[in-house]
Amino acid sequence: MRFLGISQLSLRRLNAVFSAGTVRGTASSAAMRLVQFCHRGGEGGVRVGLEQAGGQGVIDLKAFDPSMPSTMREFLEMGEKGMECAKRALSSGQHVVARSEVRLLSPVTGPEKVVCVGMNYKDHCLEQNAPIPKEPIIFSKFPSAITGPYDDIVLPAESQEVDWEVELAFVIGRKGKHIKEEEALSYVAGFSVANDVSARDWQMKRNGKQWLLGKTFDTFCPLGPALVTTSALKDVHNLGVRCLVNGAVVQDSNTNQMIFQTEKLVAWVSQFVTLCPGDVFLTGTPPGVGVFRNPPVYLKRGDVVECQIDEIGSIKNTVV
Repeated sequence: MRFLGISQLSLRRLNAVFSAGTVRGTASSAAMRLVQFCHRGGEGGVRVGLEQAGGQGVIDLKAFDPSMPSTMREFLEMGEKGMECAKRALSSGQHVVARSEVRLLSPVTGPEKVVCVGMNYKDHCLEQNAPIPKEPIIFSKFPSAITGPYDDIVLPAESQEVDWEVELAFVIGRKGKHIKEEEALSYVAGFSVANDVSARDWQMKRNGKQWLLGKTFDTFCPLGPALVTTSALKDVHNLGVRCLVNGAVVQDSNTNQMIFQTEKLVAWVSQFVTLCPGDVFLTGTPPGVGVFRNPPVYLKRGDVVECQIDEIGSIKNTVV
């Protein structure tokens, strides 16, 4: 697989990712990086944790307060009570697990919904000579597609055209229906990085050209590394977003290219369905996907795909 080398501009942008572990502000401002993890030895099962600044370690929330639940979805369902406990835990600096002892899982597992948005980057529409959508284009993945930030992507025998799509993801923090756009961000728990892995043959040629099956094979939604609260980000709609395959940059854009931003998406989708804590949104991908290259390029066994978003972090998955 051959791509253009990394430009000096891209190298400078890469530096922004390495500051992603630093949380700005104080615990009282709810600037937090929430994670779901397990101990490398396997003892204790799934836990909710908080990343310390600079990647020093992960605070085990249940060890800090045994009344706290073990999964992110249950934690988010607690609302303010859970968030206040997380702030206290972060301030305490107690019950820290060393990063070497932690295996990060997807920040959310078993959500009720995974809501996806198609054609939501202006530069991605231009790449396809496609018109700018007048309304959000909504589809979905099954929650079973979610996998961890460093877990393998499994190539299915049924597809020969598996492609990458770096995406900004966000997670709903409280229940709502018919949410007003101006109130929408208060329903968002935080943001993460996703790869909307896509089997283009099933998305574009099979299944009546309905997108679902091509998008929802097992492991087709790597997500992580953390759930970064809104107040920990300067401006979520002005962040560099990149995808690298085997170290070469294949997608390089900015969330300022999004046609429908977070608030619009929350308001739009909540017209149709009740949004619940833990629901995951994937907000669309920028240009540079394999299917629109000449000739098209698809993932093969042994490839390493890294998706990066400034201030949030990166996920890195090997194709097997």
